[in-house]
Amino acid sequence: MTAVRIAGLMRQLDRFTDAAGRLFAWLGLATVLLCFATVYLRYVFDMGLIWLQESYIWTHAAAVMLGSAYSLHHGGFVRVDIFYARMGARGRAWIDLLGSLVFLAPFLLMLAYSGWSFFSASLRMNERSMYEGGLPATYILKATLLMFVALLAVQGLAMVLRAILALVQGAPQPGAAAAPSAPAADTPA
Repeated sequence: MTAVRIAGLMRQLDRFTDAAGRLFAWLGLATVLLCFATVYLRYVFDMGLIWLQESYIWTHAAAVMLGSAYSLHHGGFVRVDIFYARMGARGRAWIDLLGSLVFLAPFLLMLAYSGWSFFSASLRMNERSMYEGGLPATYILKATLLMFVALLAVQGLAMVLRAILALVQGAPQPGAAAAPSAPAADTPA
């Protein structure tokens, strides 16, 4: 595979992650609106709806799980920035490559394996909320774990490709997430 084709694939994966992140960001707004409605109904009308309360928990969990790949792409995950920010492009590429292969890939494989049995057991029993009036089809919420794995795998592959290109070509690729800047001396880390 040529460097041009690798760069093209990397850009497609990044675009997919960005589009998915922008789409799933709406779950944050849904969470706020559902939570507001739950509190408003409870305290103004003295009416509690279990399904409504569970729905904002679901949307919040889905926003976190499904937005994680977007966060990874844009440098939102925690890493030891005091070292990473001071490294050159090749050093950051090595950290990203090894981190993706040594830590991210095994984590995703383990999570996919255990998450599949978690999801499939829920699907087989047609699991629903344990509370009367709660949401049906709990397996939908559990499926977000598998979607989390798939989305992070896509972004992990893009990171690996970006790191390989940076190592081969000696410079970061366009569209690469910028390295986080080192915190100012007077700012707590």
